[in-house]
Amino acid sequence: MRLTRSFVALPLQSGDTVTLPDDAAAHLVRVLRLQAGDACVLFNGDGFDYDARIVAADKRGAQAEVLGARRIDNESPLRISLVQGIARGEKMDLILQKATELGVARILPVDSERSEVKLDAQRAAKRLAHWREVVVSACEQSGRAVVPEVLAPQPLAQGAALREGHGFLLDPFADRTLASLQGGELRVCTLAIGPEGGWSPRDREQLMAAGYEGLRLGPRVLRTETAGIAAIAALQAMLGDLA
Repeated sequence: MRLTRSFVALPLQSGDTVTLPDDAAAHLVRVLRLQAGDACVLFNGDGFDYDARIVAADKRGAQAEVLGARRIDNESPLRISLVQGIARGEKMDLILQKATELGVARILPVDSERSEVKLDAQRAAKRLAHWREVVVSACEQSGRAVVPEVLAPQPLAQGAALREGHGFLLDPFADRTLASLQGGELRVCTLAIGPEGGWSPRDREQLMAAGYEGLRLGPRVLRTETAGIAAIAALQAMLGDLA
């Protein structure tokens, strides 16, 4: 039987007894009804799963004893960063969830000229906290023990400048095709995906100035919630770990 994995933002070491954070305790004890003596798996993003057992559980919280650590080796050899134009509500959640499941390493939400979502400082902080929860939940479900980094929302020019490796923006009219990419030359890359309204001409100029080039992924225009997921899946199938 597969044990439920729960993320805890705590140092974990075999032999330690830890007080579980409120969200993890609520999920394990109040939702899953685990009791003292029951087994569970904890992870904190350091690349290991930690076998554990509940040693105390009541209305005030729960404690778990860490029994041992297992290195989880399921990160892709292709490191992909996703520069994502901020999308509305559930669309953005879907993008983050599926990108995490597909092995993306880093996500940079950006505000562009045609973004329909405009965030002030307070809303940006709340949205960032929510996005990180979505990513952690996707790691729990997918078995990843390394949590992708989600950066704070920022203007496109700043996010684009954080490019790692080759930079690509999807363009059905681009000269370069997905089939032209070679594994030997591409182990790190950054994908730039526009918001619902797409990249404006000025957005494209900023991306090109930051070293991004057009990449054709078929002849059709994809929605923002489809484009990044499709491109990540295609790159992982060709050059990563979706063999």
